[in-house]
Amino acid sequence: MQGAVTLDCADGIAELVIDRPAKHNAVTPEMARQFAGHVRRINEDDAVRAVLLRGAGERAFCAGSDLNALAAYPTAWHFRNRVEYAAEIRLLRKPVVAALQGWTLGGGAELALGADLRVAAEGTRIGFPEVERGWVGGGGASQLLPRLVGQAAAARLLLLGEPVEAAEALRLGLVHEVVPPAGLLPRARALAARLAGFSPVAVQAVKASLRMAMEAPLTAGLAYENEMNVLCFSAGDHLEGIRAFNEKRPAAFTR
Repeated sequence: MQGAVTLDCADGIAELVIDRPAKHNAVTPEMARQFAGHVRRINEDDAVRAVLLRGAGERAFCAGSDLNALAAYPTAWHFRNRVEYAAEIRLLRKPVVAALQGWTLGGGAELALGADLRVAAEGTRIGFPEVERGWVGGGGASQLLPRLVGQAAAARLLLLGEPVEAAEALRLGLVHEVVPPAGLLPRARALAARLAGFSPVAVQAVKASLRMAMEAPLTAGLAYENEMNVLCFSAGDHLEGIRAFNEKRPAAFTR
């Protein structure tokens, strides 16, 4: 089975599924190209307000790139110009909730790093084993992990290549919640639904501001945040938020 990345949109939520369970949802070049196409469609679809990313089956979220496919690139130049699926997920402007279960390794763990919220089922194991195979991950781990969990924890994860259990990932700040396996998808979908109910302008402004905080000096980041705030006010959704507060009801953002 070659596998696929599927996309289903309903009720403001785009559900992206890495569907190759027989191979722990390892990603082939064709699946990476499918990722890229789905990302473009999600960004262009104003009806989509949040994204849920998950793997098919119960054994793995994603075990990273298919190793045999990696060995099949004819030259390093061809590999350099591949579609990097973990980078693609970071291009999404809408908020992304990743539902992690089972093995979450290498490029799969880098996919998870590209999400905005990560919910892990008990028993999930997250790791970056590339060093054991003779390379460094190319999907962002060496740059994102130190910013997320600190230099010391990132060095441990990347230099030793040993996976951590869900409880340790929560302690490190690598995931936001740990839930029983049966509760994983209901919780992830509930988070995505909550995000989809907010003003899309506000949610995307918050996401953009958080990304800026990882890259910009404080003064530039504060200025950027203020401009995002002005953007939200110019869109007008804040008026519905104020009305809903005064009328003691949930806000209904219809944009």
